[in-house]
Amino acid sequence: MQMTDNTILITGGGSGIGAALAHRFHDLGNTVIIAGRRLDALQATIGDRPNMHALALDIEDPAAIIAFAETLVSRFPDINVLINNAGIMRFETLDRSRDLTDAEATVTTNLLGPIRLIDALVEHLAARPNAAIVNVSSGLAFVPLVATPTYSATKAAIHSYTQSLRDALSGKIEVIELAPPAVQTELTPGQSSREGYLPLKDFIDEVMALFAKHPTPAEILVQRVRFQRDAEAENRFEQTFAAINEFARKAREGK
Repeated sequence: MQMTDNTILITGGGSGIGAALAHRFHDLGNTVIIAGRRLDALQATIGDRPNMHALALDIEDPAAIIAFAETLVSRFPDINVLINNAGIMRFETLDRSRDLTDAEATVTTNLLGPIRLIDALVEHLAARPNAAIVNVSSGLAFVPLVATPTYSATKAAIHSYTQSLRDALSGKIEVIELAPPAVQTELTPGQSSREGYLPLKDFIDEVMALFAKHPTPAEILVQRVRFQRDAEAENRFEQTFAAINEFARKAREGK
């Protein structure tokens, strides 16, 4: 992936990994557009940076995604990189009947949102030089967390979808997967200071170094996430599943 002179759209750019990626890519001389539901959060991320822009996007609304794509291409015709980062993570219980609102919202935001946005932009991106799509999955795509089953399932689906997309767009658009481990962000309440999670700055430092490799890896995997990514290939899935879930439980309980 070309590291500079791009016009980059990052969804979920108002906080966490999205905001950190926006700042780092902007520092390299790229024009960066960040998108999300809350314009105030986006503007706070931008601050006084030139060539950084905010656009409102409701990733749950199919019609809004189409309208957003039309506005984006009209205002920023040089757009050549899409980073699908927006996502939500909700805790769920599976041992009793429940309201499925959280599960349905997770599927809509984490899976259908990126699929719809890619569909709306793929032809435009394919016509641009040095085009790339980056889909943010998770280490939980490979070893799921019982407490967040739908989130884990959507990230597994994004991993699978990205593999198909990479082959379908070969020679047209570079397709990259970024799979974070547990990172200190506000993806869930209290996570930004949770002990044992990877500090955001350390994560982004390693991620940007991997993006800068030639050629760019098809999967951007920091060292911390290898424990999950390679679990099945190394015949230790069950042990990793138990360890990840016990670690997450203790971290949430502050033990």
